[in-house]
Amino acid sequence: MELIFSLLQQLSVYLVIAYLLSKTPLFMPLTTVSGHFSQRLACYVLFSLFCILGTYFGLAIENAIANTRAIGAVMGGLLGGPLVGFAVGLTGGLHRYSMGGFTDTACAISTTAEGLLGGLIHRYYMRRGLVDKIFQPGVAFVVLLMAELLQMSIILLVARPFEQALSLVSAIVLPMITANALGGALFMSIIQDRKAIYEKYSAAFSSKALKIAERSVGIFNGGFNQQSSRQIAKIIYEETGVGAVAITDRDKILAFIGIGDDHHLPGTLISSAYTKQAIENCELIYADGYEIAYQCSIDNRCKLGSALIIPLLGGEDKVLGTIKLYEPKQKLFSSINRSLGEGLAKLLSNQILTGRYIEQQTLLTQAELRLLQAQVNPHFLFNALNTISAVIRRDPDKARELIQHLSQFFRRNLKQNIESVTIKEELAHVRAYLEVELARFSDRLQVAFLVDEKLLDVMVPTFTLQPLVENAIKHGTANLLADGKVEIKGELVHLADKPVIVLQVIDNAGTYSPKDKSDGLGLQIVDKRLKNAFGQQYGLQISCKADIYTKAEITFPLLAMIKQVEKVNA
Repeated sequence: MELIFSLLQQLSVYLVIAYLLSKTPLFMPLTTVSGHFSQRLACYVLFSLFCILGTYFGLAIENAIANTRAIGAVMGGLLGGPLVGFAVGLTGGLHRYSMGGFTDTACAISTTAEGLLGGLIHRYYMRRGLVDKIFQPGVAFVVLLMAELLQMSIILLVARPFEQALSLVSAIVLPMITANALGGALFMSIIQDRKAIYEKYSAAFSSKALKIAERSVGIFNGGFNQQSSRQIAKIIYEETGVGAVAITDRDKILAFIGIGDDHHLPGTLISSAYTKQAIENCELIYADGYEIAYQCSIDNRCKLGSALIIPLLGGEDKVLGTIKLYEPKQKLFSSINRSLGEGLAKLLSNQILTGRYIEQQTLLTQAELRLLQAQVNPHFLFNALNTISAVIRRDPDKARELIQHLSQFFRRNLKQNIESVTIKEELAHVRAYLEVELARFSDRLQVAFLVDEKLLDVMVPTFTLQPLVENAIKHGTANLLADGKVEIKGELVHLADKPVIVLQVIDNAGTYSPKDKSDGLGLQIVDKRLKNAFGQQYGLQISCKADIYTKAEITFPLLAMIKQVEKVNA
């Protein structure tokens, strides 16, 4: 019993060291079983040290050492696998061998075998997908018990004289089995607790980050301004529970939510030296109020006592502004919120850049629409005026009607800055265009509208059909000696079980040549807009059978347009 108590006393020191190490980053690799080289190296180094410590903490008995060395060897194998277990056991065994004694060889062999045993148990659970079993204290208890029985057997088989080996084993078997099995369970319990704390910390961090990311998506699409910044600041304030949240650009406060919002007013120029330093030097600053003093630069009575200031970065690491998290006096920043603040800065920086990209894309889309209008207006207006001039002499009423259609066409053109219209509205725009063209070509042009009435209220990207109809007439039927025919069709089809809108403009000229780029810019813009909006599988396809027909076909998903309708109605 005296030996048991002595070993338990030594075990207590051993476990205190393990507990203190568990508070350091060195211990973190032990909480996972990744199989990475860094994790295995950490297991080897730490448990080799524990193996050696177990020997040094041992008690000298009959020219041998009663010790807790087996804990390091077995734990190294359990957490690092067979190779690590073997390496830890061999290291600990060689160290024990260097200390001499009649059991030196037996102990060197048994320690190596114990490490290998822990590694084999590791492999057993890994192959069956039972990783959590490895971290159970009960498993460590059983494996250490088996390891100590293995060690006693090897001592009896290898150590000589046998009588002395038998006497030694009889004296130490129960104390060493008890101390090592219990020590292994307690050691694993320390690792398990640390693992649980780490996972809880990670879960809390991930949960907050995901909620903030989910709630803030798209807010900066309207620009990096006071309105969008206030929305973001409110979300961060609600999710993190900090004392206050501020967002600034390079010159002024854009938003402030929380303690001190009575004097930290949006629009106020930045007066904080820390904020200016963060912007100028592109550095994170944590003024904790202790090591780095913090005092509100606006009001000496402000209750805020610490601040975390993180730059918001744009392209080429240019600082766009800052996000600032505050805590009141007498309250320290939690490590979660400090880490989260750095992650939020990256998230918001990306969202600001995304918002600017979307804004540029919107401007580009508007420019493309105006380019389409610029293409159609001059030559169409010229032809229309010539047609009206010819008609006005013989049929003034008809000329007046054509002027009304021309006016309607250009009035609709001026309203084409919106992203989408109904198919009915797009067809009305096309009809206004065709009325003038029909008068121009008289009886030489026939137009048929074959669009399913169920599709008339479906949204279509604006200004898509008119360029196709114009192309069919200008480069198709206008060059025919015989009568020209243009059909405008629309139907709902299912492709791969997805509802897809198909709109077609078909002429009977069959003169389209894909090599002719001179007048293809309008068609390219139509195709590009459709692909950008719905994906590369949609867009404009043109097929031609020489002297028979040319077919321009646009496709886009019905569900996507329904969502756009709901967004417009909202």
